[in-house]
This record gives sequence, structure tokens and C-alpha cells, in this order.
Amino acid sequence: MALKNRFAGHTNSYHTYSLDEALEGIAAAGFKFVELTAVRGWTEHVPLDADAKTLGAIQRKLHTLGLIPVSLSGHSDLTTKAGLDDGLLALDLCERLGIDLMNTAVGGHSSVDESEEAFFEHIGALADAAAAKGIMLGIEIHGDLTSSGRKAIPIIDKIGRDNVRVNYDTANIEFYDNGTKAVDDLPATVPYLVHLHAKDHIGGARAWNFPAPGEGQIDWVKVLQILDQGGYTGPISVEIEFAEGPWPPLAEVNRAMKSAYRHLSGLGLS
Repeated sequence: MALKNRFAGHTNSYHTYSLDEALEGIAAAGFKFVELTAVRGWTEHVPLDADAKTLGAIQRKLHTLGLIPVSLSGHSDLTTKAGLDDGLLALDLCERLGIDLMNTAVGGHSSVDESEEAFFEHIGALADAAAAKGIMLGIEIHGDLTSSGRKAIPIIDKIGRDNVRVNYDTANIEFYDNGTKAVDDLPATVPYLVHLHAKDHIGGARAWNFPAPGEGQIDWVKVLQILDQGGYTGPISVEIEFAEGPWPPLAEVNRAMKSAYRHLSGLGLS
């Protein structure tokens, strides 16, 4: 099995470290593609208010390391007007960096008090702004309203925009959807996919333990078979969020990224 997906490292895996440290670690692990992060109050590797000088420095760093950005994690709380405003800023970053895919979620990183009604007050404006810029949106498997593909598909259908699809997270479904396995939920979701977070998990629902892919309980052979058989050709981005508590030392983050690359490239990604 040789999947033709763009295989990326996610800078959010370096949550407490600088963007330079993240990009250097991802490149050293073997990745040629990267998902950048611009999430206010969480991981602000690309500042939402970045000026031309800042973005120029980021682009030079990417070029030096031979990394191509394939997506931007621009999560914000889309149940609020402030979250919509941040989402619009993230779209501007995508346009300025030449990125045509932005990931987001209903309630942003925290996913507290998700309101479907409030989400639908804002998602249309974000989707239309994205379409005007030629950008796809990936609504992440995350939180309550979109804790699984089964629950996300009706949301996507209700949004009713061709440029809004699913960013599947193989660990978040276990964490948020009472232990549901990706291999059971993913087949029906593949036609809706625009992006996938390759994230592993240890434990049951609400257990915060997300090791390097290949070091947890997710069946990666089966996951990749499902994607291949479903004809999914979009980006696959490795995200590692480790165990609950302080982020590990930089050397351990780098080790985990290398381990993830070795494991998944050995299964056909490259």
C-alpha cells in the first residue's frame, strides 16, 4: 500500500516551543509538508495579526528547511462573534501564505458550551469568506456536536457549502465520543474528508494521552486501508499531544515526531 497523500507534521505537536523549533524538528523527522498553527490562547506559532515582515520570515524558514505548508490550524470558537473574527484573520493568513485549507472546530480549542444555533449564526460567513479566497474549511472531529463522523456529516450537510468538509481526528473520536473507534466510524466519513489528523490515543473516553502514532492503541494498518479503499487523497498530518501534564522536553518531542514518521512511512505514507 502506497498512499499518495501529502504527509505532514503538525506544529501543534510543539505546543510550548517556538515555531522555529517546531519546523526544525518536523523537517529533521523526515517530513516534507507541514500544518501550521494559529490558535489564539493555545498555540500561536503564526500570530493572527502577523505583519508582512513576520510572514516573510516564516516563509524563508519554510523554504530553508524544504517544508511546504499544506494546511493551517485556525481553530476559534465559532459560536461567538469574536471567534468568527479570529477565523477571518486566520483565513487572511492562509491567503498570504498560499495555503488553501484551514482547519477549525465548532467551539474552538476549549469546546465549552457548544451551541449549534450559535455556530450556525457564524459558520456561513466564514465559509463564504473562505470560498471567496479559494480556501477549503475542515471542521474537526472535536468537542460535542462533531465528536464523530456520524455526528459531523449532518452538520456539514446543513452548512451546505462545497468548501466545508471534515478534518478527521483519529484520536479525538475516542476521546470525545465515548470511546468510539476510528476504524468503525471512518468508512462512512471518507467521502466527506478534506484533511486528517493522524493522532494516536491510549485509554478510554476523556483520557488525555496522545502519543506518537504507532505508540498507542489505534490500528494504523486498518485506518490507512480505509482511507486507501475510500479514495482519500488529501493531507494527513501527524499531531502528538502527549500525556496530561506539562509538555515534555524538546528532545522527547523530536523523538516522538521521528517515531511517528518512521511508523507511518513504513505503512506507505511518504
